[in-house]
Amino acid sequence: MFNGVSDMAEDRTVIVETPSRGGGSGWVIALVLVVALVVGIVFFSRMSDSEAVKDNAVANAAANVGDAAKDVGSAAKDVANPAK
Repeated sequence: MFNGVSDMAEDRTVIVETPSRGGGSGWVIALVLVVALVVGIVFFSRMSDSEAVKDNAVANAAANVGDAAKDVGSAAKDVANPAK
């Protein structure tokens, strides 16, 4: 019997749209962070190399001062004992 209302449930189509997630902005931020990390590593490695160079220079200077002190000591002995 038909009373104006359909006995069958109407089929409905639901379309759900998800918004885009900003395109490539996440990749740009990741790239900037990677570049900053590489620059930081290079900076700190050069700073530690600089420290090593400075330490070697100080060690060489100390060795030269020690050699000069030996030369002065030898010269003082020669002056004290001229008839050798």
